[in-house]
Amino acid sequence: MEDTNHLAFTSRNTIKTQSVRKKLPDINQRMLIRQLRELEEDHIVSRTVYPVVPPKVEYSLTEIGKDLEPVVNGICNWGDEYLSFLQSIPKEQ
Repeated sequence: MEDTNHLAFTSRNTIKTQSVRKKLPDINQRMLIRQLRELEEDHIVSRTVYPVVPPKVEYSLTEIGKDLEPVVNGICNWGDEYLSFLQSIPKEQ
């Protein structure tokens, strides 16, 4: 069962920086921009800047980024299962 709720990006959309921040509320602006730039440098996401005020920037997955989607979903699903496993273990007193 794939669950794309873990992903800010999916292969079917573009997303604005603010939307990423809403999906990742604990990340600060500086770290988010840094990570997005690294993903752009690695050709995982593409960045489109629109010449408007205030600036509008959208990100989308590249073809190689889209190829990673099932891998990321698999890792996220495994993490959910592992968390459930850990929560099911009786706590020692």
